[in-house]
Amino acid sequence: MEAFDELLRGVRADGAGVRRVEVAGREVVSGLTLYAVASGSLRVLDQTAKAGDIVVVQGTVAVEGRATVISGTYDVVGAVARRLTAVLPAALVAPGSDECADFYSNVGTAWPGVVADRLLDWMMVCALREWFDREHGTGWLAALGDEVVGPVLRAMHAEPARAWTLALLAKEAGVARTTLAGRFARLVGVPPLTYLTEWRMALAADLLTESSATVAAVARQVGYADAFGFSAAFKRVQGVSPSECRSRCVATA
Repeated sequence: MEAFDELLRGVRADGAGVRRVEVAGREVVSGLTLYAVASGSLRVLDQTAKAGDIVVVQGTVAVEGRATVISGTYDVVGAVARRLTAVLPAALVAPGSDECADFYSNVGTAWPGVVADRLLDWMMVCALREWFDREHGTGWLAALGDEVVGPVLRAMHAEPARAWTLALLAKEAGVARTTLAGRFARLVGVPPLTYLTEWRMALAADLLTESSATVAAVARQVGYADAFGFSAAFKRVQGVSPSECRSRCVATA
């Protein structure tokens, strides 16, 4: 799985409130929000977006200027989605073109919700693709492009339930265990097996929220033979038990 595919996993518009709006002055944006600039210009942090450009912001960010934009806000729901969007900067500007500006200007305001959501997804993909190619990301996202660490990350993401050991991961990378351990920790920030546990627990949190599977079934899906060992690891990483996570997350959703 390519690094860019990992970045987009779990980020999908669903009733994102796509609309055409006029920005006049300064406004504070919260959440993961996209602005496609049809005319005028926007200023966000130290970046300027002109007609045709796409702006993506997350968190609480001030946007200012005078512009006509197509905008929509994503609800980042789930542990995996939050983990993936955490690699994005507070604001990014993806350069567009005159053709983009013309397209944004002709977007209807009364499109069916599902069409508007897919349009927003397309614009988000364009913006993140350009940013990724230009910046290569940070942390695990950047490490996906490394010739040693990249194959290990992709293997863990593709088969989280496999009984991975440091030796097996080093075999995936084609290097010694000590080489992998040192390089992985330097690029990603944590040792390989720590990252694996955190990734498994993010997947498990989403499985607990999105399905009615038992804790034991979820445990097996993320590589644990018994619910007891899984529950202990889950509470250590997430701070709550699997059952508490299920009740809290479902209630929030």
